[in-house]
Order: sequence, then C-alpha cells, then structure tokens
Amino acid sequence: MDIKDTQLKLTFANGAGTVTGANFLLEGNGKKFLIDCGLVQGESIADELNWAPFTYNPAEIDILFITHSHVDHIGRIPKIIADGFKGRIISTIPTKDIAQLMLEDTAHLLQKDIVHHLAEIYTAENIKTAMNIWEGVEYHESINVDHGFQFSFKDSGHILGSGMLEILYNGKKIVFTGDLGNSPSPLLCDTEVVDDADYLIMESVYGDRNHEDREIRKKRLAEIINENYVRGGTLMIPVFSLERTQELLFEMNEMIENKIVPVMPVFLDSPLAIKLDRVYKQNEKYFNETAKKIIASGDDIFNFKGLKLTLETDESKAILNVPNPKIIMAGSGMSNGGRIIHHEKNYLPNENDTLLLIGYQAVGTLGRQIEEGSKKLRIQGEDIPVRAHIEKISGYSGHKDSDHLVEFVEPMAKHVKKVFTVMGEPKAALFLAQKLTDNLGVKTESPMAGDVIMLDCK
Repeated sequence: MDIKDTQLKLTFANGAGTVTGANFLLEGNGKKFLIDCGLVQGESIADELNWAPFTYNPAEIDILFITHSHVDHIGRIPKIIADGFKGRIISTIPTKDIAQLMLEDTAHLLQKDIVHHLAEIYTAENIKTAMNIWEGVEYHESINVDHGFQFSFKDSGHILGSGMLEILYNGKKIVFTGDLGNSPSPLLCDTEVVDDADYLIMESVYGDRNHEDREIRKKRLAEIINENYVRGGTLMIPVFSLERTQELLFEMNEMIENKIVPVMPVFLDSPLAIKLDRVYKQNEKYFNETAKKIIASGDDIFNFKGLKLTLETDESKAILNVPNPKIIMAGSGMSNGGRIIHHEKNYLPNENDTLLLIGYQAVGTLGRQIEEGSKKLRIQGEDIPVRAHIEKISGYSGHKDSDHLVEFVEPMAKHVKKVFTVMGEPKAALFLAQKLTDNLGVKTESPMAGDVIMLDCK
C-alpha cells in the first residue's frame, strides 16, 4: 500500500516524567500502535492513575507491543482488555512466558485488597483473553504490518526476553528502548548496538548517576554476607522476583562453591521467583555463552548447598524459628508488598541484622524510606524502629547507568534526529538529556505525561 502520511504522531500517554507506567501511543497512516501498558508503582496517586480511563480509545488500537514483562510495562493489560481492546499483543517468546506469571501474581495480590479498583478487572478471564491474543516472536524476526510499517525486536539485555522495538516506516527508523540492561550480565547477552535510529525513545532511570563496577559489587556482596555471618544476624534482601533474583542465585552459587562465603541457610521466600526460575531454565538458549557453558558442565546455576525454597505461607512463617546466621531473599524489591514486609517487621529492630537494597526504590515506597535513612517505619499498622544495618549495592540494578546510557547512544549520534528521555524521574531524564547534548551533540527532549509530538518521516 502506498504511504500517505509522512508524519507519525507520538503521544506519551504515561511513562514520561516518571519511572513506571510505560505507555506510548504511535499513530499514522490509518494505524494505531501502543508500546507497553504498565502500572504506575510507588507514588501516592498511583492507584488513581491505574484505574482511571485511558486517554485514548483501547478499541481503536491495532497492536500492543510489549518490550518486556516487568509489571510497570505490562500491568494494565487486563484493564485495556476490559476496556475494549481487540487487537494483537506482540512480544518476544520469553516475555510472553514470563508475563502470564507476572499478571497472575499481580491479580493474586490485588484480590487480597477487596477495595482495590483494579481487582475488579484483574480477572482470570481477562488475563486468559490477553494470553490468547498474545503472539511470541524471536529477536530480529520481521513483523510486517500493512500501511507501510515493519517491526522487530533487538535484545536490550535487561531481563530474559527484553527487547528494543524497532519500527521502520517510509525509510525512517523509530526505536523504543524499553529498559536497557546493565551489561555485561552474568546470565544475559549484552544490549545490542543500535546505530541507525532516526528517533530514539529511551529510558533514563539512572540518567544522573553511575553504578559500582560489577567486580566491586560481587566483592561487596561477599563482604556483607560474611559480616552478617560473623555478627550472627539475619541478612534480608528485598528482591525483584524477575532477573535480580536469578542473578543473585547465580553469584551466590559461585561464592559458596568457591568457599568465598560460608554455607548457611539461604531462603528464597518468593513463590513468584521460584516459578520464574523454572521459566528461566526453559529458556536457557537466550543466555550468554558463559552461562551456557556453566550449565553444560552440569552445574545447576540456581541451586547450591543451604538454599531452601519456601513456596507455602507456613514455610515462610517458619523461617523466624531458624537460628541465625541466615539469609532471606523475598519480594518485593521496593518493600511495597510481598513477604519481605513480614521479615522487615521482625528483623529491622535488631542491630545485628542487615537489610540490603539492590535496586531502584521508587518514590513513595517503603524501600525509598529505608534508603533515605528513616529510623522508624510504619509497617502493617505498627511503628517499627530501624536498628539493623542498612546496605545498598547499586551495581545489581538491571538498568544502564548514566555513562553507559550515553555510550549506548554514541553509535547513532551522527544519524539520530532526536532523542526523547523517558521512564525516569524528571531530574534524571533532564540530566541525561543535557549530557547527551553536551557529550554527543544530539538534540534531546524530556517529555511529560500527556505530551504529543510529531515525528517527521519524509
């Protein structure tokens, strides 16, 4: 079909001016495409935003593309189904596999809150409908759509199956990065190079700061584990069930096998993480070559002496009776739900215990309060004093840091017409935009939710 429109309309429906809630609408030549449809997490207005009507008509959307399966990128899919979306959902194959578990877990959490508006649309039927219209594709597989559009995914290296969406239209390339991985990863392949984007819509979570070196993070993890062991304490690690947990298990396996840290009880107290481990094992072909070789040698990379999987609630409660020293890895990673809340209530008052933060803590979450040094927390209706050691290792973030975000853009610097920094707090997005302009000379913009721009595709 002949191309009529030489401009595409891009609406930053959400995920701009904030880290979570990714949701972008691209329109042109009679077609409407969504890129991601995520929950807003951690902010005081989050609940209201999540059950509020979409700013567009879901029934008019042709295809919803999903960059990866974190809830802040997929969490409103049941709502868009309930509100009339009848199109296609497309992602990589692992993203589809993981998304079903993530959506079912979110539904389980919401059903516990009978007044939560999202619980009314987070039904098994809506999730099943979503999975029935969901198509999984391989990286680089061409998805041709009439009206002159062509789509494909490149590996972003963020979590298993995460992809940058490349859109070709009238000879121009538009790229949505989704989240960009903190490469190199112990498990995943490196973020692929993009050198020919005309327009780039990129994440900026850590746009204003850098992480520790990976070797430093491993050394620091070993130090924290050993210090906790000597004190005879409990080490709590609020974990993101997806990816961070698998990386930690991989590195603890190596440390224990090489006697870098002593054997002790290590509890993976996250039913979702336990289920996701199985999905990872089913998708080992997407791992990097180093991880594949370790697996080929016969090593179970997610298992080691002392590790206990506590799937049932009674097993989780029984951890309290296990003598110290011990390690508890439990969700959620921002302490805004999940089993970690109960452990924090039990152990934060003890000066011999430790809480280790290993990822981004969103504004408004309990994790952010802990990170900012609060000495008293309100947990399950009680005031809990914080006497435990609080540690943070940013090197376990799944996101590229500031310098590596600039490094990612560098190959396309002479080609790209404009870079839009999104999915970051305003200060991080603005800092990255200025840094890209100063270092690479590229034109940048940091949009806010609701902003609309036109992309020239002549």
